[in-house]
Amino acid sequence: MDAFAAELFGGNQAGVVLPDRELSDQEMQQIAGEFKHSETAFVRMEPGGVALRYFTPAGEVDLCGHATIASFAMLYQTGRIGEGVFIAHTRAAQLQIQVRGETVWMDMAPPQLLGTIEEKEWQALYGAYGLRPEHCPQGFAPKIVSTGLADIMMPVLNHEVLMSAVQDERAVTELSRHYDVTGVHMFCPGGEACTAYCSNYAPRYDIPEECATGTSNGALTYYLYLQGLVKPEEENIFLQGEHMNRPSEIRSRLVRDGQSVKVLVGGRAVMSMHVDLKI
Repeated sequence: MDAFAAELFGGNQAGVVLPDRELSDQEMQQIAGEFKHSETAFVRMEPGGVALRYFTPAGEVDLCGHATIASFAMLYQTGRIGEGVFIAHTRAAQLQIQVRGETVWMDMAPPQLLGTIEEKEWQALYGAYGLRPEHCPQGFAPKIVSTGLADIMMPVLNHEVLMSAVQDERAVTELSRHYDVTGVHMFCPGGEACTAYCSNYAPRYDIPEECATGTSNGALTYYLYLQGLVKPEEENIFLQGEHMNRPSEIRSRLVRDGQSVKVLVGGRAVMSMHVDLKI
């Protein structure tokens, strides 16, 4: 499945397996190695929800957002579930999943503003992408925000600047360690096309650039809400992955309940291949 994609060959690829018998851990590991995607989800329907396990080619992980989106999109597209609210049982937690038509929504961790990058440090941050502090739009500042994973939200003036950025991986890795973040989520206003255009970089974790990131765009939703640019209950669209020629579409909604807010991240997924495994 191509997750966070509006069309084929976009978004973030994930394997999704719906076995007709119980698989051993070794078999799941071998299948994940055969697919060679960053994550493969193994799906089991059960009373009260859907059980999910996730394997990379190297081993099992507790949770994967884009593989969860892919799994529920597959279940919906093949008629195994309809629209509604479901519980995903994972090793990390029980997640509430909403299926609304072609879009699958996941709750994010409570949003947190963890800090603001001081202006005297902008030169190092923007310089790590071949940019200058003047490329930060007036009234904005780079900030550290989390909806599960902490990232630097790095605003730039426009789409041209976003696409001209060239990352110094070593410098960004050092900055990520210094600020104790996963990476940098660069963005610019999207105008009429979308809420924002984005590029996501996490060289600290051997990911030079990521074509679709749910948690980062959840954090960006909260950042833009604090800027007064995102309103509660409205659907936002973030376009990412252009540098990688894998255009991705990530959606979000911010819900306010009294003084507290929560962020939901969602997307569609496209089936790119269907294989009957003989095991």
